Amino acid sequence: MQLGVNSLALPRLALTAGEPAGVGPELLIRLAATALAANFVALTDRGLLERAAQRCGAAIQLLDDDGENIACRPPGTLRVRHIPLLETELPGRPDPSNARHVLAALTEAADGCRSGRYAAVVTAPLQKSSINDAGIRFSGHTEFFAEHSHADVVMMLASPELRVALATTHLPLRAVSAAIDAASLERTLRIVHEELRAKFGFAEPRIAVLGLNPHAGESGHIGHEEIETIIPVMNKLRQQGMQLLGPLPADTAFVPAQRTRYDAVLAMYHDQALPVLKSEAFDRTVNVTLGLPFIRTSVDHGTALDLAGTGKADPASLIAAARMAMDLASRNKR
Repeated sequence: MQLGVNSLALPRLALTAGEPAGVGPELLIRLAATALAANFVALTDRGLLERAAQRCGAAIQLLDDDGENIACRPPGTLRVRHIPLLETELPGRPDPSNARHVLAALTEAADGCRSGRYAAVVTAPLQKSSINDAGIRFSGHTEFFAEHSHADVVMMLASPELRVALATTHLPLRAVSAAIDAASLERTLRIVHEELRAKFGFAEPRIAVLGLNPHAGESGHIGHEEIETIIPVMNKLRQQGMQLLGPLPADTAFVPAQRTRYDAVLAMYHDQALPVLKSEAFDRTVNVTLGLPFIRTSVDHGTALDLAGTGKADPASLIAAARMAMDLASRNKR
């Protein structure tokens, strides 16, 4: 049944459990125990969820997913599309034998979103090293979904108060300047602009662009990237109608007076802006992949192997990711 046939149907959200030996399965159980009005479909091993529920001390009813829409979901129920593990998990100790299980779940999520089986996918954290140890080259969720969908993507971290997109992601600082060229910066800004319109509902998005150097280069006295690359790209896109602010010095871009002037920020590198976001909203920050032909949100933390199996992992970030996926899916449906 295609989504949207029944206007009263809850959004079908695909949930991936990530690393079986991490906290992801337990977080899915905690999410299922909430009263969030979504039709959650876990793409993972049924036994894995049963064991996670036992560790959490949670009474969760697992139901086989029949692909149908539902109008309500009693708290404590979770639909499952069974994808078997290769080896039973041992909390805290990732097993490369289960790498193909993890990738199968991601493939089902991507294919299901593109075909209309799911309105969005919400991902729990995975262990990249375990997949690579299995002999499979793997950079992360974002890169997997981008390659699978043949899409150019941008990573955005968002809280209810602040949205931060990244021009570069996980690079050493010495490599950042060379990675920011005119073509990549223009492509990134176009994706951010279009996704703020299409998925977040901003008719005319206002985007603050941070400079790369201290004081945004201070007119070339502290670096030339702003003059040679960032400003020319911004001027070109302004002439095409984009509302771009900056380049702004990163040390003052997040003060309250500045925040009222923009809807999102484009930072030049990972740690330029994310410490601000995480320091004020760590448990409410969501990773959103922009540029995909479907909605994907995720937690903003890792597998927490030291907490795996204890039932004590905090589900706040996964709940926030699910809420954002629901909001985006609802706006997309309208």
